[in-house]
Amino acid sequence: MEKVMRLASEKGVVMFSKSSCCMCYSVKILFHELCVNLMVHELDQDPEGMEMERALMRMGCSTGVPAVFIGGTLVGSTNEVMSLHLGGTLVPLIRPYQVIS
Repeated sequence: MEKVMRLASEKGVVMFSKSSCCMCYSVKILFHELCVNLMVHELDQDPEGMEMERALMRMGCSTGVPAVFIGGTLVGSTNEVMSLHLGGTLVPLIRPYQVIS
């Protein structure tokens, strides 16, 4: 859990993902369209990935991936991120991390 928290606080918006996960891909696309400089950690490409996925579930993420952190705080998985976006509260959360040219 310590490694997860350290990685989650390295950037403003951090996502733990698996490269073959379609829901992870959807969340990545959403953040890309919102011009967010997203740091992605692909758990299936990390030797400690399974351990980190279990830690994310213990932290309250309903599914292991995707797991999104904003400002070092766990926001949740796809359902939580999409609910925030549809409710209009995601953009204010990510505004400090948007890269708008």
